[in-house]
Amino acid sequence: MLRLRILEILQEQKHTKYWLYKQMDLSYQNFNRIVNNETSSIKFENLEILSKLLNVPVGDLFEMIDETDKK
Repeated sequence: MLRLRILEILQEQKHTKYWLYKQMDLSYQNFNRIVNNETSSIKFENLEILSKLLNVPVGDLFEMIDETDKK
């Protein structure tokens, strides 16, 4: 399963979640769902914006997690 690493990247770059929210053109509810991995889909446009704002390749936004670790 894939998960977004946005919070970790923000911490590494010493940015806040609020800073990122202000940069994005999303409602807070949608933004929060994305950042907290509570969404099942995300627009390519939003991935591109996140990649540019965080100055990382799109692939670095994701992390593969093993579902068996949760059981």
